[in-house]
Formats: sequence, structure tokens, C-alpha cells
Amino acid sequence: MKLGLIGLGKMGSNMARRLMGDGISVCGFDLSEGNSAAAARDGVETLESLEGLVAALPAPRTIWVMVPHGRPTRETITSLLDALDPGDLIVDGGNSRYVESIKHARLCAEREVLFLDIGVSGGVWGLEIGYNLMIGGPDEAVERLKPVFRSLAPENGFLHVGPNGAGHFVKMIHNAIEYAMLEALGEGFECLRRSDFDLDLRGVAQLWGNGSVIRCWLLELLADAFGEEGNELERIGPWIDDSGTGRWTVDYALEKAIPLPTITQSLYERFDSRTELRFAHQVIAALRNQFGGHAVRES
Repeated sequence: MKLGLIGLGKMGSNMARRLMGDGISVCGFDLSEGNSAAAARDGVETLESLEGLVAALPAPRTIWVMVPHGRPTRETITSLLDALDPGDLIVDGGNSRYVESIKHARLCAEREVLFLDIGVSGGVWGLEIGYNLMIGGPDEAVERLKPVFRSLAPENGFLHVGPNGAGHFVKMIHNAIEYAMLEALGEGFECLRRSDFDLDLRGVAQLWGNGSVIRCWLLELLADAFGEEGNELERIGPWIDDSGTGRWTVDYALEKAIPLPTITQSLYERFDSRTELRFAHQVIAALRNQFGGHAVRES
């Protein structure tokens, strides 16, 4: 099998390395010459244009798109449709809004091109432990790519969740839950830090990760962050970005009249992080850096 990959940044390049480790050939394209050069050093066959990428793939072609959501994804898919043939397959593995993915699927169907929208979770750790894949689209396309899914995901780590749009919808809700979990950890550890006790926050994170009701991977990563940055997280600025998925979830809930007080408040706290210094926000920023490689603004 040979797969085309557009977007050779943090996620895309690690996905390529994991696929090649299982014997799946990868050719790639990225607008950044630095990303392309780094991928080439890892063994990826890099091309200088989308047309070159399409020409390098045997029919029926599969091209996996890993670029920022919105205009970059939309323009990439539109350009690909002008170069692909009926029976080819486009995968959007970015964090696109699910309603956009439904539109992209319709555009592809008009050209008889298959389309999958796949929510990808795993961040910078995906290369080592695998990526969790939430797959939306037709059965035919899913069956074709099962070798790729088995390579990328850990055991029981991928699922065909429904038709086009369902993959990115499930990922949107996944990310909204992540917002709330991060907020709870941030607030809890701010309480610990501001107590009258001189607490070892790394030690508490490690303790809770062993047998407690709230044990989770995020606590392991938080212990790592305290180990790297110190008990006060002095280097970590409190600014927390939001990728859009939290806002989309709140918009969806408003349309459906679904009460989401915890998720909505966690989104508002991200806005608040940009105006007020709070330790809770530093904890969340440190955690996002740990699991996703998201940049931090130094304090």
C-alpha cells in the first residue's frame, strides 16, 4: 500500500513514521520546506506540488490531509478534486467542523471520489502509543483503509462511528470533554497550591495516578510537567488557546437546547486566561504542552 499525506507537521510527520514502520509506503507534500526536509530525512518521499503527489500514487489513490481546519482544508480538498479520478479517496484527518466535512463529502461525491472524515486524538504521543481514530464515511472507504487504521491506532483504537460528518462530530465532543477535564485538574491543583500546606504537587499527581478514582493519563502528564517545570510552573504563562472545537460544541448545544454548564464554563475560562494570571490556567497550559506539543507563552 502507498499513501499520500498532505501536511508534514508534528502530527503528519509522526503518522508517516508510524506507517512506514509497518511497511506502508508514504509520499508527502507540505508548503513548508523545513517540514518537507525533515520528513525526507525520516524516509518520506516528498513531492513539490499536489499534482506531483497525485502522480506518484497508484490508482485507486488515497490521500490523507493533515492541515489546519477551515480555509486550508477547504482549498486543499478543492485542489485535489481537480486532479483525482473516480474511485480515489480523500481523508480529512484534521480538526474540521463536522458540518464542513458533510459539505466536503458532497463535493467529493459529485466527482465520484470517496471521502472520510477522521477525528484523530493522540497528539505528540501518537508515534509511540498510537492514535485514536474516530471514522466517518462510507463502508467501502473504511474497508480499504483498515490496514492503515491498524497501523496508526493501538488495539481497539479505531471505530467507524457513522456516515460522513460523524467522525469529526465525535472528535468535537471528545475535545469538549477534554476542555472540562483540563479545567477540573487546573482548578483542583490551584486549590492545592494556594493551601496552607507546603504540598509536593508532582507527588500528589503521581499519587492520584495510582489507584485513585480520578486516575488518568492526564495526571501522569501533569506529574511530568511539574517534574520539568517545578512546583510553581514559573516558566509557563497562563494563556490557553482554543482550537475551535469547544466553541462548536457550545454552538451545537445551544441549537439543540442541551445544557452544557461544565463544558461551557471551561471554554469561558480559556477566554479568561488571556486577561488574568491564575495558576489553574498555567496547569492547563502545561498539560496541553505535554499531550499535544501546544506552544506555551512563557510567564
